[in-house]
Parts: sequence; C-alpha cells; structure tokens
Amino acid sequence: MSERVITPRNRGFLFIDSHPTGCERVVEQMWQAVSSPDGSSHGSSDGAPVALVIGSSAGYGLAATIAGLARVGIRGIGVCFEKAPDRRTGTAGWYRTAATARLARSHGRDMTFLNGDAFSDAMKDQVADLLKQRFDGRLDYLIYSVAAPRRTDPDTGVTYASVLKSVGKAHRTRTLVFDGDGAPEVREVESPPAEGDDIAQTTAVMGGADWERWIGHLSARGLLADGFTTAALSYIGSPLTAGIYRQGTIGVAKAHLEQTARTLDERLAGLVGGRAVTSVNGAAVTQSSTAIPGIALYLGLLRGTLGDTLVPPIAQLTDLWDRLTGIRPLDLDDEGRIRLDTWELAADVQAAVTDRWNRATTETIGELADLDWFHTEVKRLYGFAVPGVDYDAPVRTDIPWPGTAS
Repeated sequence: MSERVITPRNRGFLFIDSHPTGCERVVEQMWQAVSSPDGSSHGSSDGAPVALVIGSSAGYGLAATIAGLARVGIRGIGVCFEKAPDRRTGTAGWYRTAATARLARSHGRDMTFLNGDAFSDAMKDQVADLLKQRFDGRLDYLIYSVAAPRRTDPDTGVTYASVLKSVGKAHRTRTLVFDGDGAPEVREVESPPAEGDDIAQTTAVMGGADWERWIGHLSARGLLADGFTTAALSYIGSPLTAGIYRQGTIGVAKAHLEQTARTLDERLAGLVGGRAVTSVNGAAVTQSSTAIPGIALYLGLLRGTLGDTLVPPIAQLTDLWDRLTGIRPLDLDDEGRIRLDTWELAADVQAAVTDRWNRATTETIGELADLDWFHTEVKRLYGFAVPGVDYDAPVRTDIPWPGTAS
C-alpha cells in the first residue's frame, strides 16, 4: 500500500497530482445534492433503466453519472480514459470513478466502469459485450460527454487533433491569469485564426462522428431498447466568449454535433421509436473549460454576478435526467435542443456580466469577480480545498480501478 502526503502543485490551472480523499469527498457531496423525485432513496437497481455514460469521470459527464445513479437509479456502464497511480498519483478522474463506484454499490446500483479509448471500436465492442452479458442485452439511455484533444478514426487510422482557434480572423479577448503567488491579472490575449484543415480536424474530434458511430455500433448489435434515448452534452455560452467558442473551431464542431442529433433523431424514431437530442448546459469550472481563453475571467464575473444562484453541473444534470425520463417536460428549442443554460443567458444576467467585463482590470477584478470561489473550484477539480479533508495526513494513492483486486 502506498501512502504519502499530497500537496497541491500546479502550473496555472493544471495540477500535477490529485488527492484521493478530496476527490472522494467531492463525489459524495455531489451525490448528497441529488434527491429522488419523492424525496426518498431508491432501492435495488433490478429493473432500473440501463444507461451508458461516455465520458463519465469528469465535468458534466461525471454529473450525469452521479445524477443518473442517485436520481433515477440507473444501472449500466460508464466509460472514461484515466491514468492509473504510479510514480505520481492517479488522475482525479481515476479517484472520482473509484468513489462513484463505491457509492453506487453501497446504494444497490449495478454500475460498471471501463477505462480506455472511447473513440476506439475495441471499446465499443467491450461495451456491447457487457450490455449483452450483464444488462439484459438492452440499452435505454446513452449520454455522450467527451472532450478530448485528439481522436483516431477506426476506419482510416488517421489521428485528428482539435484546436482552440477563431474562424476567419484573429480574435482578441481578455483573460484572467494568476501569478506564482495567486495574484490575479487581467490580460489581453490573441487567438490565431484557423488555417489549413484546423476546422475539419477539430470537427472530427469534437463533432458528432463518434457519437453517431456509437449509436450505429450498438444498433447493429441489436442493443437499443424500444424508446431508446440519447443526449450529447454541449455548450453555447455568452456573446462575451463567442469569438473563441461558439464562433470558433469548437463552435463549428458543436454545430456538427447538433446536426448529428437531428440525423440520429430521425433514424432512431424509425428504428426503435427513440430519439436523440443535444443538451446545452450552462457554464461551469471544468478541466476543459479552464483551457479556453477568456473563460476563467467570464466564470469569475458570472459567479460575482449570480453568487449562490449560479447553477452547478449536478443540478443541471439532475434536471436533464428529469426531462429524459418524463418527470418534467422535455421542452426543446427551435433547433431541437434541451436548454439547461437559460439561467446563464437571461438578458439581465448577461447585461450585468457584460458591465463587469467592460470594467474589469487587474485593479478592479477582485471587486467584480468571485475569485475565491473560482480558485476553490479549480482546486476541487483535483481534490484539493475540500472542507473536512486533512491535507497534512498521509493518504493511500494506489486505489484500484473498480472491479479489480486491491
């Protein structure tokens, strides 16, 4: 057994190590934030809907997994790609997955987690085999939440890389950085425009191709239940960040994802009376979002505007499950999307955030943005800054993957 004291070491918003106990506590807090529709806890998962969550270990995918388990009582499979503990700790997602599996088991949920490349056909085959052997040979729900830097096409063997660039011309925006002592600075940065095949490569990674391949693969194996429903998680965001996000290379990929939803929706309706939608989520501090220029500044100002009324991912994904399972109306927009971001994009909220954005400088940012909250949220991504955790105590780091021997 490997035990040591883990102290946070970071390069900007990226932390080198993760804290197993802190990650476990974060998962427990997310579970506790979810209630069942009647206010009681679910019993055995026998007969519960079977769900597959692709990208189950972080961000909105983690929230979808925990909300599905705690709110709906799903059973099924979570797929993610995490690094095991070795010389360094495991990734935060490794420890969050272990904690989610323990909680699921303690509540009588039958949830299996697979670690590997979700883009590969080998993983698709592994999932299909498991659905056949363990979960009645049927799948009721598939949640797709994948953010990745690259993807290898199983047909061609070509590896595509996604980029964060503007489209058409260079884009200048303001962003928030912190020096070695944690002091904030508001800076202007410029993102270069996409060139060559940047847009096509980003779309190949972050668009709907892999989601569609999952559906085709599982359908060919006869695993989609009558009424099967799938949702891919997406984001639109504020006009303040549109130049690098919705109007940039990632935005083109998200538009492709939404077009894929419309294609899949038509196909599934004919196949199994099913449906496909995209779910547009609200802003959140995630390992993916902190890498996007301007997002850190925007998030701090959004929290400064909304305070505790900012809706966290676990609440948003509980709402999504309620809509998918009929507890609440689905309520699609004109593009066929579920909108979980209306609280963020309300006109009065965006006006207030825009005013703060325009007044934000290195000197004023501490008054306009909730920087303490932002710092804490970034640290929590790696299991740090979690109340009740003794960070001076040695902690076991060689936590096994769920279902493997200790």
